[in-house]
Amino acid sequence: MAVDYTVIVVYLAGMLAMGWWGMRRARSKSEFLVAGRRLGPAMYSGTMAAIVLGGASTIGGVGLGYQYGLSGAWMVFTIGLGLLALSVFFSARIARLKVYTVSEMLDLRYGGRAGVISGVVMWAYTLMLAVTSTIAYATIFDVLFDMNRTVAIILGGSIVVAYSTLGGMWSITLTDMVQFVVKTIGVLLLLLPIAVVKAGGFSEMKAKLPTSYFDPLGIGGQTIFTYVLIYTFGMLIGQDIWQRVFTARSDRTARWGGTVAGTYCLAYALAGAVIGTAAKVLYPRLGGPDDAFATIVKDELPVGVRGLVLAAALAAVMSTSSGALIACATVANNDIWSRLKGAVRRDGEEHDEVGGNRAFILIMGVAVIGTAIALNNVVEALTVAYNLLVAGLLVPILGGLLWKRGTVQGALASVIVGGLAVIGLMAGYGILANEPVYYGLLASLAAYVVTSLATRPTDETVLAVWRERLAGRNPELASEPVPAHQ
Repeated sequence: MAVDYTVIVVYLAGMLAMGWWGMRRARSKSEFLVAGRRLGPAMYSGTMAAIVLGGASTIGGVGLGYQYGLSGAWMVFTIGLGLLALSVFFSARIARLKVYTVSEMLDLRYGGRAGVISGVVMWAYTLMLAVTSTIAYATIFDVLFDMNRTVAIILGGSIVVAYSTLGGMWSITLTDMVQFVVKTIGVLLLLLPIAVVKAGGFSEMKAKLPTSYFDPLGIGGQTIFTYVLIYTFGMLIGQDIWQRVFTARSDRTARWGGTVAGTYCLAYALAGAVIGTAAKVLYPRLGGPDDAFATIVKDELPVGVRGLVLAAALAAVMSTSSGALIACATVANNDIWSRLKGAVRRDGEEHDEVGGNRAFILIMGVAVIGTAIALNNVVEALTVAYNLLVAGLLVPILGGLLWKRGTVQGALASVIVGGLAVIGLMAGYGILANEPVYYGLLASLAAYVVTSLATRPTDETVLAVWRERLAGRNPELASEPVPAHQ
């Protein structure tokens, strides 16, 4: 294992070194939070693919393949579909807004007053996303070093918090590019073909497994529909994803770079399902589906290659964890804390805000590590996060982009009704049930439409500013607060 350990240690040291390098570039709010809005197509595509394909997509995707066969690809596949939809239909408009958070977009569109409530919902989502990613370190370090769960979470979490705090989005972008390359080599180019060969090839896999393992819809139509609601729509509105869109150098970069990343996700989804299916042939009686990835890596790969593939799993977890962490800290500082204390943000003062955002990443990082240590059920935590996000924020965000008649009162009603409905329904049906997100989303839509039609249309001055920004004009207003209009 010495060679494998060396590969992992070199990888982790490289992450910290890039954090230090990124610190030298992050000298303004724009540089620290959105990498100066100047990423080109190659770097944008790599970092976007890295953040959406985390531990759940890698370890969880292989586990679903182990449990259901090729149809286990649907969870990650719907993530790719969401990224494609975001890139093709919305990313150019989002990039032109020149904001930092989803809540700032809502304030810009509706004329203020929607930010704090929507910010709280988004903060809860990003916090849980960061927590669930951080918990995954325990699985990887247990395979590597037979390490105690708490120590593993602290070690992995501390490295992510360190490089994220040092250089913000620049550090995260640089590390994500490395993580994208490592994941591509480790999972697609090494683990996938080796797993298939070890299992005897596709003909042997078909001979040894039930036909349901090769049914594209074997996982069930209702499960696929739920994945679409949660993950495809979740990709359209998550702060962690939008914050990457804000880093694009141009509309074209956001659209085409995101399309490439989404297509990559589709390939990654199929790869994970095939690896899991091969693991089912090799190890038909594992303790649980999520053990499939670690087991096949530990037992079937040669020395050195094993270290690289485990580094790929670590890269997947770190990219999602760091992206969720900076999103959580950005929302906490810009959408909640700054609004509550009445801070006014102006472009000329951006360099003064780097220290504050850095402090919030550190604070949120400590909170994430502490919560990850205390929490046991990862699936439930992630389900709660996505249910709140989709039921609470999908309608007012897409409504604001697509429906002129939507009002701030409708947006607030949608967030509150959708959020409370999904919480109550999870208590009644169970956290992992499909019904809460179905009915919560319908309640949110009804509240938005009814309340918007019952209240005065949004002030034309607000809509004029909104249209200007959607068209990419008046970028100097990017950090100016939008006044509330009655």
